[in-house]
Order: sequence, then structure tokens, then C-alpha cells
Amino acid sequence: MTNINRKFFSKIGLNYTFFGVFAILMQIIIINIIGFTNPIILNDINLTSIIASVCNYILPLPIFLYLMNKLEKQEINSNKLTIKKFIVYIAISLTLMWIGNLIGLTITEILGNLIQSEIANPIVETIDSSSIYTNLLLMVIMAPIFEEIIFRKLLIDRTIKYGKGVSILLSALIFGLFHGNLNQFFYAFIIGGFFAYVYIKTGKIIYTILLHLTVNFFGSIISVIVGNSLNNINAMESIPIADAGIIIIYFLVYVLIVIVGVIGLLKNYKKISLLKDNLIKKPYTTSLINIGMICFYIYVIYLFLM
Repeated sequence: MTNINRKFFSKIGLNYTFFGVFAILMQIIIINIIGFTNPIILNDINLTSIIASVCNYILPLPIFLYLMNKLEKQEINSNKLTIKKFIVYIAISLTLMWIGNLIGLTITEILGNLIQSEIANPIVETIDSSSIYTNLLLMVIMAPIFEEIIFRKLLIDRTIKYGKGVSILLSALIFGLFHGNLNQFFYAFIIGGFFAYVYIKTGKIIYTILLHLTVNFFGSIISVIVGNSLNNINAMESIPIADAGIIIIYFLVYVLIVIVGVIGLLKNYKKISLLKDNLIKKPYTTSLINIGMICFYIYVIYLFLM
């Protein structure tokens, strides 16, 4: 039975490896075609970001759906969230994002000092270089929809039969590693685990899409607005009222969200920690150490070294 279970998770790993490799190949092919036909397009960060998103999400999805649909899935019972509960979940998600960012920044700073080289954060560079409308389209709308389908629904529907703990860990790990860099891994892993918990609890992917959308909105839109206000204040001797107002409002909202988020985490901690109803022996070694997942880890190493 252990071998059967390991083969199942190996197929999961191979499917996600194929998804990632196919996306990279599509980017290489399309960028080379554009380079030969109209290379000027490649100088526009907004257009190249859109091309990358199409290659990462849309083009590989049909084949990935075919591969995942060959694996048996199990429907999750649907439960509605109250507005109050959903607001608390938003606060928890944002709090976890900030905690994960702090962990990531601390670790990358330590590693950067050890290797005497700064560890780049490609997502920050992309956000700063792209227009706010591109960020809104790709990071706030497109990414949450596709990523929640790919890393939550398609994965959890097929692994929940092995237990909630396995499904949550696998969803969080694959989601975190798929970001392809150390800076994003920690917060993606943490919030990915929480999104998996919410999906299992509600059975409705729309909730995690909205949570993901909110997190990305704060990370790619609000952060840019606040950052611009800080830069404006630093560049001038007098403090512009509008910029000062934006920073004060952000700080007050930030504090309120963290308070609600921490309280929500403390109240939900026992419920989350009870998700250890794994239904197979050696669930984590079986799900994480197999040929397919090893192939996925090799692919991830390539991403981290790019």
C-alpha cells in the first residue's frame, strides 16, 4: 500500500514538474520568436510581464488539467463563511504575509552577508518597474485566480483523501517553491498553508482567491503607493500633506490588521493544529520523498539558480 501511495504522490510531483518546465519552454520559444520578429517589444517591461504570465499560467494549464484529471479526486464539503469571519481571515492572511516577508528578509540578509553578495528579489524589481495597471491585471487579478486553481483546488481535491495535514503541507510547499526564489518562498509557504486550510474548511475556492487577491493588492499596489509617498517625503525638505496622510492611514490600518490578525491566529491555532488526521503511514516521507517530487525539487533548484 505504501508503494501505491508513493506512486500517487510521485505523479503529483511529475505533473507539477511538467507544468513548470513547459512554462519555461513556452517563454523561451515565444521570447525568441518576438526577438526575431519585433525585438523592440522586449524592451517594454509591461509587455514582457504579460507574456511571462501567459506562459506561466494560460499555456500550460490545458495539459496540466488533463494530467491532474487522470488522478482520482474527492469533493470537499462546502461551507459558507460569515462576513465577520472572512474579514478576520483577511487580517490573518495579511499578518502572515508580513511575518513571512520579515522572515524572508532576515534570512536573505544573513545569507547575503555570509556570501558577500546581495540576494535579489525579482518580484520587487518587477513591481517597481511595471505600471500600476500591469500589476493590477497580473498580480491582483490573474495570479490569484490561476494560482488558487493550480496550487489549491487541483492539488487538494486529489490529496485530501490522505489527510488534511498532508494536503496543507504539500500545497504550501509546492506553492512556495514554485515562486523560484528565497525571498518569496517563506511568505508564500506560510500563506499557502493558510489558504489550503481555508479551502479545506470551506470547500469554496472563491474564498482563497479573494484572500489571495487582497494579499497581492497590498503587496503590489498599496506598497507601491506608500513607497512613493515615502520617497516624496525623503526628497523634499517640507512634508507634503497628501503623502503624510497616506503614510499615517497606512500605518493605522497596518496596526489594526495586525491586531485582528494575531487575535484571529490565536483563536484559530488549536483548530489549525488539529489538522493531523493523516490517513496513511509515514505520510510526509511518502508524499515528499519519491521520484516525482525529487524531479520537482531538481526543477526548483534550477529556478533558484536562474
